[in-house]
Amino acid sequence: MARLPRLSLAGYPHHIIQRGNNRQPIFSSAADYRQLLALLRNHALENQVAVHSYILMSNHFHVLLTPQQSEGLPRMMQAVGRSYVQYFNRREQRTGTLWEGRYRSTVLQTERYLLQCMAYIDLNPVRAGMVGGPQDYPWSSYAHYTGQRTDPLISPHPLYWEMGNTPFAREAAYQSWVQAGVDGASQQALTDATLQGWALGEAEFVADLQKRTLRRISKSKPGRPLLVPPALPK
Repeated sequence: MARLPRLSLAGYPHHIIQRGNNRQPIFSSAADYRQLLALLRNHALENQVAVHSYILMSNHFHVLLTPQQSEGLPRMMQAVGRSYVQYFNRREQRTGTLWEGRYRSTVLQTERYLLQCMAYIDLNPVRAGMVGGPQDYPWSSYAHYTGQRTDPLISPHPLYWEMGNTPFAREAAYQSWVQAGVDGASQQALTDATLQGWALGEAEFVADLQKRTLRRISKSKPGRPLLVPPALPK
């Protein structure tokens, strides 16, 4: 079956997952993590993409972002992926691919899933048993949102600003939000939609989104497709 083209729509948040080939590590030192963050920042600015949240795991990474132009996202990710592979191969004296094919992505319904996706991203190393809490993991945007440091890569989404009237209130509210966790159904929905490339949101949102693109954005209903009989000869 032919692959669907990537879904990239200006003004909508997208959740991105990029994995290492065969789940192999994509970082071997702290310098590698810093290099990828620098590439994300440079190419996000260049392509007018606002990065809201990220986490760099040992063999994959997640990014939550909103492109201002539909072509901004694929251009950014292509540039980041190509530049990082060249850097990593040169540093490690290796050749060949580093990524497991194309990056995976989904468009999210903002009100329903954006903050849930941020918590889902921040809690990745906790679910993996790597740390006791998201504050203990250095390679994510969690510290920016909880006031531990300023991250130049991050452009907070308006929904974050609505979490409180002062920086302290927003930081406390976000920390509580992440501590509350993400329920299993939402975790699965975020993972499945991203890996399969379907839009994620309520039925009305998905139906409205479908009007904005010729690309199919949701899974077909179960069952065999209806067959249209051939026209009879005149």
